[in-house]
Amino acid sequence: MPSQRQTPLFRTISVVATALFTIASATPVFAQNSVPPTAVQAAKMPQYASRLAHSANQPLSPQSTALQHAKAHRGPLDSDVVYDNGPINGRTDAWYINFGYIISDSFYVAGNQTPISGMSFGAWLFPGDTLTSVEVSITSQENGGTSYFDQTVNLTQGSCSNGKDGFRVCTETGSFSGPTLNAGTYWVNLQNASVPSGDPAYWDENSGTGCPSQGCPSLASANSIGSIPSESFTILGSVTTTTGTYYQCPEQQNGFHDLNDFPPSNGPSGVVANAAGGVYGTFATAGSYPQGLLYDLTQRAGNWFLSGLYSFLGGSQGSSPNGVIIGPQGILYGAASGGMQNCGNGSDYCGLIYEARPRANACPTALCSWNEATIYQFTGNSDAANGSVTAFDSAGNLYGIGGGGAYGAGAVFELSPSSGGWTEKILYSFTGGNDGSEPNSLLVGTDGNLYGTAGGGLYGSGVVFQLVPAGGTWTENVIHAFTGGPTDGWGPTSLIQDGTISLYGLSTCYNNYNGGCADQSSWTSGVVFELAHSAGGWTFTQVTVSSGCWETPGSSTYHALTKDSAGNLYATEGGVVFLCDSGPAQCYSYCGAIDKVNGGSYPLVGGWADVFGNIASDANGNLYGTTNTCGFGSPSRTNGMIWQYSP
Repeated sequence: MPSQRQTPLFRTISVVATALFTIASATPVFAQNSVPPTAVQAAKMPQYASRLAHSANQPLSPQSTALQHAKAHRGPLDSDVVYDNGPINGRTDAWYINFGYIISDSFYVAGNQTPISGMSFGAWLFPGDTLTSVEVSITSQENGGTSYFDQTVNLTQGSCSNGKDGFRVCTETGSFSGPTLNAGTYWVNLQNASVPSGDPAYWDENSGTGCPSQGCPSLASANSIGSIPSESFTILGSVTTTTGTYYQCPEQQNGFHDLNDFPPSNGPSGVVANAAGGVYGTFATAGSYPQGLLYDLTQRAGNWFLSGLYSFLGGSQGSSPNGVIIGPQGILYGAASGGMQNCGNGSDYCGLIYEARPRANACPTALCSWNEATIYQFTGNSDAANGSVTAFDSAGNLYGIGGGGAYGAGAVFELSPSSGGWTEKILYSFTGGNDGSEPNSLLVGTDGNLYGTAGGGLYGSGVVFQLVPAGGTWTENVIHAFTGGPTDGWGPTSLIQDGTISLYGLSTCYNNYNGGCADQSSWTSGVVFELAHSAGGWTFTQVTVSSGCWETPGSSTYHALTKDSAGNLYATEGGVVFLCDSGPAQCYSYCGAIDKVNGGSYPLVGGWADVFGNIASDANGNLYGTTNTCGFGSPSRTNGMIWQYSP
């Protein structure tokens, strides 16, 4: 049954029997077989029997996912555009919207009381065909739930261009008196498209490329097969321009989930993941008092639950915790403000280190707090001050970094457990000279040495240092002094190590607009670097340079770095860049992403708000972190969230 027309690769969907079709196969397969699986359908429409079907379950490439659209974004939405899922593509494939097929795409409404007045979308048609009408419904769920609108809408066919395999790809626009919607996510469903010739009509697949809206790319599904790639469309309506900053946040998509929302004033400090799949973290201003909260987030029956483990009391007993690490036997360790006073001016607290562990006796409810104890209070003078703990060695010694020290330029300290408590020792005090100053990261190396990053150094742009023990003392070696130039940049931080002695970290450089560093520029970008060790010493290499907020002048730097159990590198990217309309002051804040780093980098999840901070990885390769805004639980997206991403 040959076709009279050349047809492209199309994804087709087997549907439940209707007045038009009877299903012959539940799985899309090639329809060019001698006996097509859609034989009954072919009998009804023999001219389409040779159409090539194409599985809807093929994974999207990273370039088709959440951040591909970011590189094409050029500015804010028009005043009559409620949601835009990107321009017509015409080259990727399309989906039936007649003959019983129903295609659903999600869209996001940013403000309350938003009237919807129409939509436009991309349609694939045979040459000479015209799409006259389509049934449009707007619902609370894909293909169902609460129905806010359901009507056959007459269409105006706009410009057409040649698409894939000889098809015409046209802009179709329908105006209607639609619902007034509050802020939130909705679904638009297309079906029963009318083409006078009887030919099929298809909805152009876009997958969010070039999409400027919050919520892009759209989630999408077909009525009989489930999730599919999203389509190109625009929801029209009346949008009120507001004064202030508009954040376009990442959506729950492509393995990215909001595990828990919290008020933005809580002051999250990031999270760590344990081997059992639980997450621990701290809030600086939450808790019962509220002087800070240590919490855990656990999964039960598919849902995530946050529990407060300890509320800090404030003052000398601790406040404003700044993160936590997991020590031996699952005990948690962290640093907080408070402790002893008189750190140089008679009023400042020096800071403290604490441990927290479950109660010895079984807790009768899920709300029992953990036992917290201060294991060390910094004393000022030549001691470290307001430090943080970063790592344990195999002997159970705890290491950390802080300000202060013998020269006031920062110090590395060790806390050793004993029967009488913990004993602190300053391992190295920075002088503020070529050795560096104010350390900001520290790890215990696989060779037993300590490695870290600090500011200052020979060129004033930072150093990566090594501390080597010998005879009860530690000797510092600078293994790389950053020059501040195009080869390495400045400000190293977030040092990590792979299974060998090689080190990875982050720095900042000027962007040369071509994926590298320049001597100077109007904007800055992040650098992921590697320091590889060999018999000849250490070799510095730029692994990748961030894209600089995707062609928008400003700054885009990496915030954090982690390596998962499979050896993959991930970083969070962001900056603060504002693009404002010339009329009423509405400013758009760009941009944030979770990037995968592999010689280069590509974004996995992102939005137009600099929301991503630290990042952690569990044993299964899931990534976790926190944001100060963009939580999904509030319509305005002002809540913070604890997020999970499963690559």
